[in-house]
Amino acid sequence: MRAQQFFRQVCVAMAAAMFVYAASAAEDVANLGPNELVTKVAQETLKELDANREEYRKNPAKVRELVDKTMLPHFDTKYAAQLVLAKHWRTANQAQRERFIEAFYQTLLQNYGEALLEFTPDRLKILPFQGDVNAKAVTVRSEIRRDNGQRVPVNYSLRKTPEGWKAYDVQIEGISYVKSFRTDFGSEIQQNGLDAVISRLEQQIASGTVKKPTEAAKQPAAKS
Repeated sequence: MRAQQFFRQVCVAMAAAMFVYAASAAEDVANLGPNELVTKVAQETLKELDANREEYRKNPAKVRELVDKTMLPHFDTKYAAQLVLAKHWRTANQAQRERFIEAFYQTLLQNYGEALLEFTPDRLKILPFQGDVNAKAVTVRSEIRRDNGQRVPVNYSLRKTPEGWKAYDVQIEGISYVKSFRTDFGSEIQQNGLDAVISRLEQQIASGTVKKPTEAAKQPAAKS
């Protein structure tokens, strides 16, 4: 359970930390290489958190607002949602796709946004880039220090878009969050159907009680 909790917290908290950026630097970001983007954004974000950590602690909703406002430009939400749904993306209609993209993103924010509060600059080490900056997709490697001093490999998958590099996946100790969600949502969709899954997410987002897919899949689908 502790390992799973660490994965969930680091997965989204560090995705947020990597791709939140100061608005004043927005015009420069599209021209940065993948490692440069990750480094610049992480430094600026963690500096902002350190300066205002107590304020964010008093009002955790502001953390989600911050991530919602500044993370989205550097997170390829549509592509990540497409990978998560896998075969179900191909059979979904446009309305279902749009609803799932929004619900999936808001679920990440609501479940894990506050984990960002516990992150400090000394925990992060970005490793030298070993990929090809001319490739369509690359991996940026980093290490995260646990409380006990252990270094955990955390890799970020980015793809090149007309707007610059965008993140779509995070792998912690080789475990991909996209694949994890794909497995969990896939089981729930098989059991209850895509519409039921989307409706569950939307209802739980509205009520502030989002459950992990594995928990929801154990429950029978709600009758309309």
